[in-house]
Amino acid sequence: MCGIFFSVGLVVDRSRIDIIEHRGPDGDGWKEWDTQLGKLALGHKRLAIIDTSEAAAQPFVYAGNRYHLVFNGEIYNYVELKEQLAGRGHVFTTHSDTEVLVAAYAEWGSACLDRLLGMFAFVIWDVQAQTIFVARDRFGIKPLYYVNSPAGLAIGSEIKQLLDLPGGERRLNAARAIDFLSEGLLNHSSDTMFVGIQQVRRGEAFELDFGQWSPGEPLPIRRWYRLPEVGSLVLSEAEAADRFYELMEDSIRLHLRSDVPIGSCLSGGLDSSAIVCLMRQELESNGAGDNLNTISACFDEASVDERKYISVVNDHTRASSHYVFPSPEQAFGDAEKITWHQDEPYGSTSIYAQWSVFQEAKRLGIKVMLDGQGADEQMAGYHGAFGQYSAELWSRRQYLELMKLFRERQKLHGISIKQQMMTTLLPLLPPVIRGAALRLRQQVVQHNWLDAPVFHGLNRKVSGFSQALQENGLSDVNSIGNLSAALTDSLNLQMLLHWEDRNSMAHSIESRVPFLDHRLVELNIGLGSAHKIKGAETKRILRVAMRNTLPGEILNRHDKLGFATPEEVWFKTVMRNDVLRGVEDTLSMFPDLLNREGTLALTKDMLDGRMPFNFVPWRIVSLGIWARLFKVSM
Repeated sequence: MCGIFFSVGLVVDRSRIDIIEHRGPDGDGWKEWDTQLGKLALGHKRLAIIDTSEAAAQPFVYAGNRYHLVFNGEIYNYVELKEQLAGRGHVFTTHSDTEVLVAAYAEWGSACLDRLLGMFAFVIWDVQAQTIFVARDRFGIKPLYYVNSPAGLAIGSEIKQLLDLPGGERRLNAARAIDFLSEGLLNHSSDTMFVGIQQVRRGEAFELDFGQWSPGEPLPIRRWYRLPEVGSLVLSEAEAADRFYELMEDSIRLHLRSDVPIGSCLSGGLDSSAIVCLMRQELESNGAGDNLNTISACFDEASVDERKYISVVNDHTRASSHYVFPSPEQAFGDAEKITWHQDEPYGSTSIYAQWSVFQEAKRLGIKVMLDGQGADEQMAGYHGAFGQYSAELWSRRQYLELMKLFRERQKLHGISIKQQMMTTLLPLLPPVIRGAALRLRQQVVQHNWLDAPVFHGLNRKVSGFSQALQENGLSDVNSIGNLSAALTDSLNLQMLLHWEDRNSMAHSIESRVPFLDHRLVELNIGLGSAHKIKGAETKRILRVAMRNTLPGEILNRHDKLGFATPEEVWFKTVMRNDVLRGVEDTLSMFPDLLNREGTLALTKDMLDGRMPFNFVPWRIVSLGIWARLFKVSM
């Protein structure tokens, strides 16, 4: 994993890669060419993981002097691809996946993307053809941003590399800010929080012919990968579980390919526990069973402390366990540092727990960490999915099954039947009525805090949520399958992967996410609701597949935490004054963005317990920290 930079037509220097030193402290490279579009530059910061020799340094040159590659990520099936390419006459001089990637492009062109199993964002400069090819992996695990103006085109791994270039403005994108503040959405659009800076989105690619394209003209970005049709697979529970286990086991095998030490995040939940248990099996089969390290974030607050379950997994796998204990003082004290690495505001202090885990990994000298990102989205692991599932049962007139579900959830999770009925009704409402109900709630219960000139000036016809669904070809999330597809492709996952990448790379750690092996995702999206939720049990297929692998205490868990922090307790006690000051600061910076009186009333009601806890005040605080740090104006 590394950091990359490309530009054409612009006057740039190595400072564009020096600013992301954290992404690649093991080496760097910078090359320039004169082209018909002006100066072309390729830059790279290296985090050496596979073939750590200088021979694999980038920009990587292939086929004489024809192809030049800068690449961020890992191609996990590079060994198998290398064998195929060698059979077609390609000669390799390194043991790296970098060389395999550029050889695959030389052999198959853009069709090479379909053969890649991994995470990647790369630029290939073909000197002979005078073209560039740019691509991002299927799910957006690795970031890729660009700014395009008549002066030139620039591409980078992080937004900060593109600031102050022509077209890259330190100006607030009001529409994205409202999406973030009101709905908690980030990375659901090609736009970023900065006007003029955009991202190549998940599963997108483009090619530019310098003889036919000029800077400032639209980029011919195409979607090279899409999820399969929801519910297109018909398998029995046993067949689905066998296939899931086979793919998950193989994904872990491939994700353990490395020439440097590997560990795993461990929260004590189903997903990270499954990864650690399968890691143990794979390491033992390779004679490396003593090399399993786990790192966990823990808290003294009983409601979010997972040490009981973490210990079960560590004992079961005989892992070397390490613990970090994030505090509210640290979470707020490090907020500027985290924001600088994130490049955009973040929606919850929960990412500080993850930040702390990667910080500990660096201290321990563990360079690669596996994590469970993506499992909840593709398998409907969030408890909010029960609303869609209940609506499905209602629509199919399975009323007895629905009442059985209500009783089971009341017993397991303490959620009243009345409350469950309300969450069942919401997905059944037409989107227009549902939107009106949510707006009424915002006005009456939440003090109409968005009633300000910026919001009215946007004249929004649809919410950011609806816009993201439409871009994904979905009209609504009225089923478990549609919900899983939307969360994986357009909503939660893109935001979580953004946080994961920046938190890990801030500490020069490569984070790998084996649940996002595309074969596994395609299986889960293709399967019907019965494989995701059964009764009050989430992630049914994972539980069945891992019956003989996970300890019973983990397998039978029905709560959901992940990388959580005791945020509500922190906000109402230690961080209370910081939150109030932060909200005031943001309101002062952007007086037309939010309704001042409504926003302050909302914040105080939440801090004083007069309304349920939510993340809106932190989003407002985070927006202010970000704007001040990056000198962002309206």
